[in-house]
Amino acid sequence: MKNGAKYYILFTVMLLCCFVVDILSGAVAIPVKDIFNSIFASNSLPDTLQNSFVKDIVLDFRLPKAIVALMAGVGLSVCGLQMQTLFRNPLADPYILGISAASGLGVAIFVMGGSLLGIDMSHPFFQIFGIAGAALAGAFLLTLLIISLSNKLKENLSLLIFGIMAGSVASAIISLLQYFTSAASLKTYVIWTMGSFAGLGKLQLAILSVMVVAGLLLSIYNIKDLNALLLGEQHAAAMGLDVKAIKIRILIATTLLAGSVTAFCGPIGFIGIAVPHISRFIFRNANHKILLPASAFIGAIVMLLADIISQMPGSGSVIPINTVAALLGIPVILYIIIKNRV
Repeated sequence: MKNGAKYYILFTVMLLCCFVVDILSGAVAIPVKDIFNSIFASNSLPDTLQNSFVKDIVLDFRLPKAIVALMAGVGLSVCGLQMQTLFRNPLADPYILGISAASGLGVAIFVMGGSLLGIDMSHPFFQIFGIAGAALAGAFLLTLLIISLSNKLKENLSLLIFGIMAGSVASAIISLLQYFTSAASLKTYVIWTMGSFAGLGKLQLAILSVMVVAGLLLSIYNIKDLNALLLGEQHAAAMGLDVKAIKIRILIATTLLAGSVTAFCGPIGFIGIAVPHISRFIFRNANHKILLPASAFIGAIVMLLADIISQMPGSGSVIPINTVAALLGIPVILYIIIKNRV
C-alpha cells in the first residue's frame, strides 16, 4: 500500500473519531448509547422527556455544529491552497483579497448601520438571514469588483495590493460605525467576529452546504489549472490555457467557500494559511490532485479539534472559535516564516 493511501486511511479514521468526539463534547454529559440512539433510532425511542431532551441537544445543536465545523475546515483550507498557488505566496489565505473585510463590512452596515437608521432588526427574516446575507453580499460585491478589475490589472501583485487596500477601507468604515453605534449593536457585531459553529437552523445549514459543495466542485475542476500555475502564468499561457479565465474561476471558488463560511460562522483566520502547508509537509508533493483532498481532510480535522477545544471539557464555558484557530494556526505560520528566512 502506498504511503499516500495510508495517510488518507489515517485521515478518514481521525476525521470520524473527531466528529464523534465533537458530538459527545458539551456542557451536558450524555451517554454514548443515548447519542447514537438519538441519531440512528430516534423514531423508535419511547416518547419520554429524557429522550426528547437528548434528541433536542444532539439533533438540533451538536450534530449540526459538528457538520458546520467540518464544512468550515474544508472550505477555508481549500481556499488557502488556491490562494497560495494563485499568488505564489506562502502566507496567502482565503482573505488575502479582502473577502473577510468585505463580509465584515456587510455585517457592520447591517447591524450597526441599521441601528443608526432606527431599523427594527427583530423581524424573523432579519434574525435568520440578516447577518449571513449581509456578509455574503459584501463578499460577492467585492468579488465582482475584483473580477472586473482583473481584466485591467495584468499582474497578480496588483490584485493583491487592491485586496489589501479594500480591506483597509472596509476596516476604517467599520471603525467609524462602531464609534457611533449603540452598545447592543456593537456587542452583536463583536460576537459575530469571534466566530461560532452553533446556532444554524436547517435552512441555513442547507444553504451553507450547497455553497460549500459548489465551491468545492469548482475547486476540483481547477486542479489541472492550479498545477499549470505552479510553473508561472507565462508557462500556463504557453500551454494554451486562458489565464484570466482561470483567475476568475479561482476567485469564484474562493468566494463561494470563504464567503459562505464567513457569513455563517464569522471570520475564522489562520486555518487557511496553515493547513495547506501541513499537507505539503506530510506528502512532500506539489500536485494539487494530492494536496487538495489532503487539505480538505486536514482542515476538517483541525476545525473539529478546534470546536472540541473551544467547549472546554468539564466546564460550561465556550472559547471563541477564532481564538482557538489562532492558537492552532500561528505556530505553523511562525515555522513557515522562520523556514523561509533560513
